[in-house]
Amino acid sequence: MSGHFEPLPGGGAAVALDDVEISIIRSLAVQLLELIGPGPAEEAQADPLAQLFAEGPSEPPSDPVLKRLFPDAYSDPDGTPEAEEAEEQRAYSAEFRRFTENDLRAGKRDNALAVIRSLDGLASAAAGEGGAVLKLSAEESRQWLGALNDLRLAIGSRLEIADEDDTDLLFRLPDEDPRKPMVMAYLWLGGLQETLVGTLMP
Repeated sequence: MSGHFEPLPGGGAAVALDDVEISIIRSLAVQLLELIGPGPAEEAQADPLAQLFAEGPSEPPSDPVLKRLFPDAYSDPDGTPEAEEAEEQRAYSAEFRRFTENDLRAGKRDNALAVIRSLDGLASAAAGEGGAVLKLSAEESRQWLGALNDLRLAIGSRLEIADEDDTDLLFRLPDEDPRKPMVMAYLWLGGLQETLVGTLMP
C-alpha cells in the first residue's frame, strides 16, 4: 500500500504514509490554505443572509497560481479573439467570477482543511511509530482528491508546466537543479492523485 491509495470495503481509501510524507503534504496544504485566503465569514461578516448574497471579485487574481486555481470561465482556447469578442468574454468572465468565486474558494479551503485535519489525527495516532495508514471515508476521499488536484495545479503553475511536454522535460532535470524537489513533489502527488481516482471509480 505504501505510496499509493487502495480502496476500502464499503467505500473510501487508505494509504500508508511515513512521517516525512505526512509533513510534506500537510505543509503544502497549509500553504495552499494561506494562498487561497480567508473567506467572507472570516472577514467579520456576521449576517448569514448577507454572506449568502455576498459578491466575489470580478477581476482575475494577479498571482499566477491563483489564476490557475480560479481561471476565467470564458476564454478562446484557439487563439487571440477579435477585440470586440475579447471584451465580451471579459465581461462574461467578470460576471461569472462575481457570483462563483467565493463558493469556489470556500470549497478549496474545505478540501485543504480536510487534508490537514486528517493528517493531524494520523500524526497524533502514529506518534513515535515512523508513519501510519491513513484511512479516508468516501467523502474525505473526494475532498483529498480536490486538494491534491489544487496542489498539483499550484506547483505546476510555479514550475510553468503548460502541457505534457513540459512534464517530460522536468523528468530529465539534473539533481542539482533547484526545481528538482518541487518536481519530485509534483510527480509524487500525481501518483497519489491517480491511485485515489482509481479507488473512487465503480
